[in-house]
Amino acid sequence: MTSPIQDTILSQLAALPAGKSIDPMNVAKAIQPERWQQILGHVRTNAIELAREGKVVILRHNKPTNPEKFRGVYRIRLRMEGDPTQFDVSVEDDA
Repeated sequence: MTSPIQDTILSQLAALPAGKSIDPMNVAKAIQPERWQQILGHVRTNAIELAREGKVVILRHNKPTNPEKFRGVYRIRLRMEGDPTQFDVSVEDDA
């Protein structure tokens, strides 16, 4: 079962050409235009959950990153063939 935030993420991604990504801010603005900053943390949490399920990929510097370890600015895109499914936990992703 998906949440309204996950539904918004997946519907925005479905509307894009393959390989394109979305900004989490746009997801938040679509859900709550007046107070979008308040739900950015929830967008992040839901994006991480979708990444764990293998539905999306979290991108940092336009490269797939470990959804459990990333920090800072990120984007979200649908998983594509060739995307990593596991990450080396000993390496920092944003070093």
